[in-house]
Amino acid sequence: MSVSVRARHSGLDDVVGDATIETLASGFGFLEGPVWHPYEKWLVFSDIPESRMYRRSAAGEIELLREPSYKANGNTLDRLGRLVTCEHATSRVTRAEPNGSVTVLATHHQGKQLNSPNDIVIATGGSIYFTDPGYGRMEFYGVPRPQELPFQGVYRIDGDDARLTLLTDDFVQPNGLCFSLDESRLFINDTECGHIRVFGVEANGDLNGGAVWAVTEGEGPGAPDGMKIDSRGNLYCTGPGGIHVFDASGAILGVIRTPEDCANFTFGDDDLQSLYITASTSLYRLRVRVPGLRLF
Repeated sequence: MSVSVRARHSGLDDVVGDATIETLASGFGFLEGPVWHPYEKWLVFSDIPESRMYRRSAAGEIELLREPSYKANGNTLDRLGRLVTCEHATSRVTRAEPNGSVTVLATHHQGKQLNSPNDIVIATGGSIYFTDPGYGRMEFYGVPRPQELPFQGVYRIDGDDARLTLLTDDFVQPNGLCFSLDESRLFINDTECGHIRVFGVEANGDLNGGAVWAVTEGEGPGAPDGMKIDSRGNLYCTGPGGIHVFDASGAILGVIRTPEDCANFTFGDDDLQSLYITASTSLYRLRVRVPGLRLF
């Protein structure tokens, strides 16, 4: 089907252009966490309520990768190509090892169980940053249970001993996050507030600042959730009606309208110019003009 792109600036045509959105698969519960392996050419994504993870091959075949996934949400790859996953049901961040075992990287902060790790990115040096809202302690998206921590924070994991550092705790519900091209800034959105904040990244990995950088406004279902940056520095973020595209200064270029409420997306295929979109019950693909970034 043809995608409806609501342009607010002529620059959007240079980024997305006239495109067709393909339905690759449907019939899922609620999809999230897409990640593309740039060398093995597969896409992994999560079905949160069904507690499953799937892998789609370059040939388009979809296989069950993990069940139960413990209601996994966000996924990424580290610099060795290992899959790192946020689990709602267990409040863990885990890493899949080449031998098939799973290493637990984070579960607690100061003796209290994390809320429900949600989305995750890894810096070039290997430090892992993740958001920890409360959604995984709710029906459908997780396992209902009392929250032990009195806040919703953002954390960093460092080193082989998986040292956990709380970076900020002043969000209502932190969700998607991504680095700027030079990793000097970290963008983090807040689903409940409907905006994207920007932090400076210090030499030791700590954060400073946190001003509101952009707001996602418009009609239709959706809120800030998945977020990525392309190779030109344009920032994509889900929001009302679909995927909102901002230039590097924070100016809105336009909105890619999606057929369903969109939770997340990632760049993939050989040229990294395919936007794989996880939108509620379906997996979609959209070709764009500006490639994304390889994870490693």
